[in-house]
Amino acid sequence: MTNTLTEASTEQLERVARRRRRQHNEQKLVTVLLVAAALISILTTVGVVVLLVSQSIGFFEEVSIWNFLTGTEWAPHVSPQHSGVLELVSGTLLVAAIAGIVSLTLGLGAAIFLSEYAPERLRRILKPILEVLAGIPTVVYGYFALTFVTPIFQSIFGPDQVSVFNALSAGIVMGLMIMPMVSTLSEDAMVAVPRSLRDAAYALGATRFEVATKVVMPAALSGIVASFILGLSRAIGETMIVKIAAGATPNLTLNPLESIQAMTAYIVQISGGEAAQGSIEYKTIFAVGLLLFLMTLGMNIIGRLVISRFRQKYE
Repeated sequence: MTNTLTEASTEQLERVARRRRRQHNEQKLVTVLLVAAALISILTTVGVVVLLVSQSIGFFEEVSIWNFLTGTEWAPHVSPQHSGVLELVSGTLLVAAIAGIVSLTLGLGAAIFLSEYAPERLRRILKPILEVLAGIPTVVYGYFALTFVTPIFQSIFGPDQVSVFNALSAGIVMGLMIMPMVSTLSEDAMVAVPRSLRDAAYALGATRFEVATKVVMPAALSGIVASFILGLSRAIGETMIVKIAAGATPNLTLNPLESIQAMTAYIVQISGGEAAQGSIEYKTIFAVGLLLFLMTLGMNIIGRLVISRFRQKYE
């Protein structure tokens, strides 16, 4: 009897030991996979930066960085001296600014409604419907801006005032595209605000709108700023909408009714095989891409600083 109990205890201990070894091996495997995933993302970023910098060196050997950043005429196919990128930068920022205004206005309004006004049942229905907008292909958005939005503006302002390809249509439709991103992230930040803050404001006699705008929004400011910065970064890097709807005319203007060319649209145009490899036009792809990368990186850094400045933690 004693030997039987001893053997049973030994087998049980062995099973426990095997289970622990298996769990330990599984944890090690998961750790290795997670580290590999993190390293892949880091190495990819480093590889992109190295590629852009190495390929841009040849361009900046022919064109000075000062002329590239401050020149107001973009025609590198004519002469390397006509390689001022300000026309492309202004077009990109003009469309991104319009998209930012549209997405922040509509997205923040939708977030306030979903978090403060909508009943839970209605919120569960509206939020997935709103997020469907993020799944529509950008090509569809581009043709929607070109064939639907632009004719509306032409009927309002006149065809002589509104170009077929213009920054306003592209910016508005791009704002609609990134609105779900802004609204979803902002709404999540607002929902995370403790209920006690709302109850305290209501106890002081505040209305629902005052609670939403003067209590919840300041408390969720870091999340709202993060969503807006992320949306703007998405707008600056968008390609097909500006390629289809905004045109391909480098133009240093603040008039959104005129045709412009964004940085991403230029990269697509030159990458189509029209420029010979090694030519100055081919090298501009990497120079413009490097500048675009630095712009989005700068926006992300500013966003991190703003978030760390206004972040609030609640117990």
